[in-house]
Amino acid sequence: MKKINFLLILISSVFLTACGMINENNKGKGVNLFTVDQDKELGAQVAAEIDGNPNEYPLLDSMQYSDVYQYVYKVRNKILNSGKVDFKDDFNWRLRIIHDDSTLNAFCTPGGYIYIYTGILKFLESEDEFAGVLGHEIGHADMRHSTRQMTTMFGVQILLDVLAGDRAAIKQVTGALIGLKFSRKHETQADEKSVEYLCPTDYNANAGAGFFEKIQALGGSRTPEFLSTHPDPGDRIEHFHNAAITSGCQGRNDYKTEYQQMIAKLPR
Repeated sequence: MKKINFLLILISSVFLTACGMINENNKGKGVNLFTVDQDKELGAQVAAEIDGNPNEYPLLDSMQYSDVYQYVYKVRNKILNSGKVDFKDDFNWRLRIIHDDSTLNAFCTPGGYIYIYTGILKFLESEDEFAGVLGHEIGHADMRHSTRQMTTMFGVQILLDVLAGDRAAIKQVTGALIGLKFSRKHETQADEKSVEYLCPTDYNANAGAGFFEKIQALGGSRTPEFLSTHPDPGDRIEHFHNAAITSGCQGRNDYKTEYQQMIAKLPR
């Protein structure tokens, strides 16, 4: 019995030591069984799957729609240059736009490959609202929520299979990532990160609330399925506003005219 207890203590000690090392590399963002480099590798595998399947994921051509891409990258750069994104220099932060007007969604793979649907671009009304949504997605990647959530969902092995190049595993994880339902805690953290990133800019730092205010105004009739387990939109709106007030954010620009000019350049 004593030998068994000693073995358990030894195993626990090794596990906690490993977690401590992972936490150190994870910039204090909680235990993650995957390294930052593995996040980047996993994201690259998923991005290659999306980019290589134009029938499933019709991406806007970056040359044909260069003005639109320049615009969204400008907003991205403003967020990254806020000085608040911990993995700014570690992750890719590449942007791609999926032509699907019926889908109100954006998502970010591990390692910072960001995908935005034309549906959500056209649903939003101003640049600061888009920055709020983009900040939320960057927040998920910066907090490394995806690998933590998928480890809970699938276990470690399937993510290791993706890293090994297993096509079936890559396809499964890609589908899961697009509709990934984060925990309420992770959603709240990403909302808070959105405010934190926008606070040093001239944007309204609480602009991420705009998406939920529009959903609420529609009575939930266009609520995306991936939001079904998320915190109540009303609670999230209040949280955005309170976080901006508490942080003393001063930005007030929405750049609505410029945003609408960009929207007019999207395909109909």
